[in-house]
Amino acid sequence: MNMPNFLTRRWHGLHSIISIVIMLVLTVMLSIFSWIAGAIGLLLSIGVAIYMYIAERAFRRDFKTYIQTLSYRLKKGGTDVIQELPFGIIIYNEDNIVEWNNPYINQILHEESLVGESLTKLFPSLSQLKDREGKIEVMLHQHMYRLTFREKDRIVYVVDITETWALHKKYDEERLSLGVVMIDNLEEVTQGLDDNQRAALLSKATGVITDWAQKYEVYLKRLTSDRFLLITDQKTLRILEQTRFDILDDVREMTSDQKIPMTLSIGFAAGADHILELGQWSHRSLDIALGRGGDQVTVKFGTRQTFYGGKTNAVEKRTRVRARVVAHTLRDLIKESYNVVIMGHRLPDMDAIGAAVGILKAARMLGKESYIVLEGNNPSIDRMMELLREDEKIAKRFITPEQAINLMTPATLAIVVDTHKASMVAEPKLLTMTERLAVIDHHRRSEEFLSHATLMYLEPYASSTCELVTELLQYIHDRISLDVREATSLLAGITIDTKSFSLRTGARTFEAASFLRRNGADSSMIQRMLQEDLNGYINKSDIIKHATIIYDHIALAVVEKGHVKSQLLIAQSADTLLNMSNIYASFVVSERPDGLIAVSARSFGQINVQIVMERMGGGGHLTNAAAQLEGTVDEVAVKLKTVLKQIEDEEGLFE
Repeated sequence: MNMPNFLTRRWHGLHSIISIVIMLVLTVMLSIFSWIAGAIGLLLSIGVAIYMYIAERAFRRDFKTYIQTLSYRLKKGGTDVIQELPFGIIIYNEDNIVEWNNPYINQILHEESLVGESLTKLFPSLSQLKDREGKIEVMLHQHMYRLTFREKDRIVYVVDITETWALHKKYDEERLSLGVVMIDNLEEVTQGLDDNQRAALLSKATGVITDWAQKYEVYLKRLTSDRFLLITDQKTLRILEQTRFDILDDVREMTSDQKIPMTLSIGFAAGADHILELGQWSHRSLDIALGRGGDQVTVKFGTRQTFYGGKTNAVEKRTRVRARVVAHTLRDLIKESYNVVIMGHRLPDMDAIGAAVGILKAARMLGKESYIVLEGNNPSIDRMMELLREDEKIAKRFITPEQAINLMTPATLAIVVDTHKASMVAEPKLLTMTERLAVIDHHRRSEEFLSHATLMYLEPYASSTCELVTELLQYIHDRISLDVREATSLLAGITIDTKSFSLRTGARTFEAASFLRRNGADSSMIQRMLQEDLNGYINKSDIIKHATIIYDHIALAVVEKGHVKSQLLIAQSADTLLNMSNIYASFVVSERPDGLIAVSARSFGQINVQIVMERMGGGGHLTNAAAQLEGTVDEVAVKLKTVLKQIEDEEGLFE
């Protein structure tokens, strides 16, 4: 090994040469005075020079030997370190084939040689990953390993994190979970029972709930006659989710001999940072479960929100107390506002327009300027709009979203009808321009929710939003008087959502219809609104001819790519398919004029189509739901079939 230049040419080596030069100069000067002294000095200088040369040679030889010894020691030590490292190193080529690895990898994989093997063969879970840059955790031979990839250098480091992972898992499983159980229809179930019968029924239900809690080692504490507190850990909550909360079915079946079976609503929460937040989440989850019609469980696990159950229709509330309270609150909000802007969902149907007309009437009777936001044209409401435009006072109250933006002030009251999702309203920007917001809707509550509303009237038991608005009108003003067009619009909304009073109707539905008839609602006008023309009938037949039967009781019609159908026609086709014998549910998939792919779902209640549509990004009711997605008709149809299969595998499609 040659010595580096900085040693052979080091500046501090010049002292030897300088010393010899000085000695020679002194020798010359000495020889001037005495040649004998000069000769002696010259001999001494030569001797010193020879000594210094020999010493330098010896230094270089010894230094070279030392460096060689040190290099060997370092190389041997580095090799030993790599061989004994407590983590693995793999070098692979561009084809993900192992070129070299340290012995640690052989030990954990129990293989003598791994050179030439594929990374995906050694770690099968890697085949499911598209991007491997960074850190990846994989389970192998009951051990958890963290793989750190350096794609640029084609090196992967393998570290055993089993102990840390196990501690983290144990900590996660033992974190607190809170739940609230409510018998959501206790008043309706015990209607007409005497005290002894009521107590016996409650005792029976409490026994079933207690047995269920003991089975899964859940702490149960009764709060009121119809509410219970649940305390458990996240591990148990995950087990309960795997059972899909069979307590719902147990309680319902236990009281199946009653006129109205008893149902539970449960709100569970886990994954919060603070106990206070966890309590808030659990109560909010219960509110969501009740808002979706009851007989179901809402679980908020961190950022994830999951729904279970929901197999029965919401029980109609027999008291009008809440309707009266909401009506008085809405009346006060209108009176305190500068003006009122009313809007429904995008592509509104007759229920949305009818409800908006009813609220418009209330605001006008209270002396407030009020307007209905209508975006574009929608064939499903063309005939209703023709009827309303015959009345100039009503016609001029319909405005575009752009006009509504100019009318908005901080004192404006925005009223949203027939939806509770900000993403579905006619103009979401309007909701950010005022803090005064009221929501009136009959759809089951979804994860997306206008939580900042000043007034929220969400009643999934109602047949339609028009039914709710009709009830509110009777309490907002003592002497309410509707003209024929207003009453007809409200009755049309009820008629279209109940399929001419054949689905989701209750006593209060007919009471609302009776009130509207007394105020001049014309059923013959509604019949003309719902009439089909020949082209519409032919188009509907074209959709139905594509229908196939899946799971023995589900009709699925997928319209050919490129054939565009209106939302109304898609919905009507789903209704028609449901009328076929031995069909429990129907789905129609078609492209809409706006380029989105629409899915319309209908059922008689044996299958909850709301859950199906929610998994596809939509929502609705147990028997009536829909979704709008981007993509192609075939892609959406495949996604729908996948969702149906998932539900069939998890809990079965049919009740």
